[in-house]
Amino acid sequence: PTIRSRCRTLRFDPLAPDDLTAALAVTGHEADPSLAELSAGSVGEAIRLAKDDGAALFANLITLLDSAPKMDRGRARAVADACLGRGAEARYDLTLRLIDLALARLARAGVVIALPEAAPNEGPVLARLSPTPAAARTWAELAETLAERARHGRAVNLDPAVLVLDLLLAMNATAGDVLR
Repeated sequence: PTIRSRCRTLRFDPLAPDDLTAALAVTGHEADPSLAELSAGSVGEAIRLAKDDGAALFANLITLLDSAPKMDRGRARAVADACLGRGAEARYDLTLRLIDLALARLARAGVVIALPEAAPNEGPVLARLSPTPAAARTWAELAETLAERARHGRAVNLDPAVLVLDLLLAMNATAGDVLR
């Protein structure tokens, strides 16, 4: 507390996509256009996403949502199973973060004119699943519920695959409710 009281907090705006691309090039990382959107302009987050193939995982989540409310259960199971085993902790954390991000983007899509795409075909998927402010509110409530469910599941050491699959199936069910 003493040190913190003598420190000054500096807040920086997120980097623009071009600046993020330049920063990634300096660090020796390949610049994927979707990283700027997924990382919210943070170089550190973009590097973590690049290292763990986060752009491909997010694109896979969008593909799953595209099939909602008739989600491909085999594909959902594959996403969940990738979080299993020794050494998969980083993948598990990343999957939970990207599910949370997908839910946040669904919640914003119903009230924002257009979001820049973070994955191929994301715009049409978000527009279909969150066409109105009421749908956006439903996705925001689900985001809050699933975040709490994920925290609780991690606290009681629930099987990672079971937790991820549960979250994906809850998203699938909500898509069915929104589209009715």
